[in-house]
Amino acid sequence: MSKDLIRNNIRKLRFHHDEMTQQQLAESVGVTRQTIVAIEKGKYFPSLELAFRIAHAFNTPLEEVFLFQPENLKK
Repeated sequence: MSKDLIRNNIRKLRFHHDEMTQQQLAESVGVTRQTIVAIEKGKYFPSLELAFRIAHAFNTPLEEVFLFQPENLKK
């Protein structure tokens, strides 16, 4: 079974949104700061609902926050 890779741009988006802290993002989407840390590091993948909440917090399309790259396309 192949393994797929999901990456995110949350850290970069936080920086470009007035250097939003992890705590501020967490509060705006209804999770803990530790959850945001884990998502940024790729150790936790959010539910679809939370992914949409995060994208909405940045007023950005979901595809610009989370990137999916199947294993067979990685180089």
